[in-house]
Amino acid sequence: MKALIQRVSRGSVTIDGNCVASIDRGFVVLLGIRDGDTEADAAKLAEKTADLRIFTDGNDKMNQSLRDTSGQALVISQFTLYADTRKGNRPSFVQAAAPGPAENLYNRYVTHLRDILGEEKVRTGVFRAMMTVEIINDGPVTVELSTDRPAQDPREPNTRSLDENGC
Repeated sequence: MKALIQRVSRGSVTIDGNCVASIDRGFVVLLGIRDGDTEADAAKLAEKTADLRIFTDGNDKMNQSLRDTSGQALVISQFTLYADTRKGNRPSFVQAAAPGPAENLYNRYVTHLRDILGEEKVRTGVFRAMMTVEIINDGPVTVELSTDRPAQDPREPNTRSLDENGC
């Protein structure tokens, strides 16, 4: 699961010319869900989102979180975060979760974030809808959070145990 987080002074979602959600100071969270993600991933990522310290404190250091600042979050589903462009020029989305499981985990993430920040602090887009998203970046500051398991660094030795046959 990935969250591309942008610190904003304002953000909104419009569908067919109608504003369906808007926030003031806070985060716009573009949330990508991958095949194999779990409810534990949703909970972990929501905690990390709420505690991500990218707002400045009195000493002009990035030291405050959404929790600290009572900021808002606008969460938008974005399966394209799992685009694979290694082959050809058209992205493949085979790593993205199917719509049913993805919507369930999207809703779990939103629920966890609302439990942490408060119901009124978290707004959402509409899952699977074609949306116009307005983002007024602040900074700009953009950070990616991920629960994806990292691939092994090829420079590090393989530390798995071998049996007597070297297998």
